[in-house]
Amino acid sequence: MIEATPFTPWAALTGGALIGLSAVLLMASLGRIAGVSGILGQAAFGGGPERTWRMSFLAGLLVAAWATFRFVEPAWFAPRTGYPIALLLVGGLLVGYGTALGSGCTSGHGVCGLARLSPRSLAATLVFMGFGVVTAIVLRHAGAWLS
Repeated sequence: MIEATPFTPWAALTGGALIGLSAVLLMASLGRIAGVSGILGQAAFGGGPERTWRMSFLAGLLVAAWATFRFVEPAWFAPRTGYPIALLLVGGLLVGYGTALGSGCTSGHGVCGLARLSPRSLAATLVFMGFGVVTAIVLRHAGAWLS
């Protein structure tokens, strides 16, 4: 059975508020949607003046992550270990394929799409969340079912 992680409501609330704030600021300042997979894809394969803000946005994500790990209590971010690197790579590729297949990632659909009342984003978010719940249940209880 997989060890449960503790629920941290203040960290979740703060993180959610910051994600929402960044999405609002990007929409208000540039009129663009903060869908990270789209930003990454266009930064990597696009060009022109749009590339500059996309690269800046991605650099901001990296700097914010570094600053959080550097200046916030390190014990809050103890990395999990014991995951085979091959499975992590396969998982990453499947996530990338899923974002291409779903025309966006959870941040784009869940935060920005729902805020714009997009039916496609509602459907995508319901699918993401539904499969997330099923995956969590299977992973947490697979040992009990198999024995």
